[in-house]
Amino acid sequence: MAYQTIRGTFDILPDAHSSGGSTIQGAAAWRWVEGVVRDAMARFAFEEIRTPVLEPLELVARGVGGTTDIVQKEMFVVERSKESYVLRPEVTAPVMRAYLEHHLEQRGGAQRLYYIGPCFRAERPQKGRYRQFHQFGTELLGSDDPRADAEVIANLRAIYDAFGITGTRLRLNTLGDAADRPAFRDALRAYFAPHADVLSATSRQRLEANPLRILDTKDERERTLLADAPRITDFIGDDARAHYDALKGLLDGLGVPYVEDPLLVRGLDYYTRTVFELESDALGAQGALAAGGRYDGLAQAVGSKKPVPAVGYAAGIERLFIALAEQEVVLPEAPRPDVFLVCLGDAAEAAGFGLAQTLRRAGLAVDFALGGRSMKAQMKAADRSQAAVAVILGDDELTAGVAQVRDLGASAQRTVPIDQLALALTRDAP
Repeated sequence: MAYQTIRGTFDILPDAHSSGGSTIQGAAAWRWVEGVVRDAMARFAFEEIRTPVLEPLELVARGVGGTTDIVQKEMFVVERSKESYVLRPEVTAPVMRAYLEHHLEQRGGAQRLYYIGPCFRAERPQKGRYRQFHQFGTELLGSDDPRADAEVIANLRAIYDAFGITGTRLRLNTLGDAADRPAFRDALRAYFAPHADVLSATSRQRLEANPLRILDTKDERERTLLADAPRITDFIGDDARAHYDALKGLLDGLGVPYVEDPLLVRGLDYYTRTVFELESDALGAQGALAAGGRYDGLAQAVGSKKPVPAVGYAAGIERLFIALAEQEVVLPEAPRPDVFLVCLGDAAEAAGFGLAQTLRRAGLAVDFALGGRSMKAQMKAADRSQAAVAVILGDDELTAGVAQVRDLGASAQRTVPIDQLALALTRDAP
């Protein structure tokens, strides 16, 4: 039986390839993306954190929210020894767990953390949406200062600017504080109840469990109803309103454009006050490149005795690649060797094996063929490798203590003493 990747997952290979009708970029492009993200994070003084992909089920259920689609429909659950675990569907709750477990507040000041890694959701695979997908993001924990909100948004904007992504929109809203929510929920229920026959089965369930989720609908009939629906901004308290006004002032001062969207609620229950989403037309109906907000109540939801003010975002790497392709950004390809050794005969193969290690210690990338192949076959392999030069060793060269160095681009060839090869090739290397 020929095994294949599970539906909704993919391999990252040395070169780009097609999987499920989508182009999956090669490993070099992924490393480049991660490098750009890490450089931007360093400029904002964010430090990397890595959490396990396997987390307690209760952590995710309590952190993300029991009424969310993630908890109700999309988690990959693992049962073992009467314990339930989940492949993490997002990283914010795990980062908060790590913050609390390791008492990171004792490091002093607000903690600026970032992550890069895979997440898992049992969704229907489609363009830019997979069952194993990859995210990068920030979590700024320990500050309720509006500048923290502005800082993570500025960081998000800086990263997409570094990639050269244009044509994006930053949507912004406030959800107020937890105390503001009940009155807004009641107002939404009162508004939508007479229209229950128009609502989908999913939205009718949300009407009872969490009517804010209806504001996130993509159903066109339901979106028509939203035009006259109550707005959260009519229910928020003075503190939340002052926080939101301060944030908008900070973004205006930084020259970060945004569009206020009173219907933006996000799909996770832990958000309070600020929520935001960065959209791109390149992604179609599911247009979010990244999204986030403030989640001051999350720490207590997952067991902390004290609140931990926090704000952050998550960004999809697969969706970033779609936007990069739309903008025709040229991505790095698999690295090519500097040198390809062509060895003719047993003695040359033995000498060439040691020579490869010598050249590598000098900082050169070296490849060679295995299995005693003919010179013609080895030269074809050298051409396929796209190495800069081929170093040819045979019995005559070994006797004379030299090697033939052939420029594979210009087809020029010269003779170089073997003991001077490393110096000559490193001098010529770009």
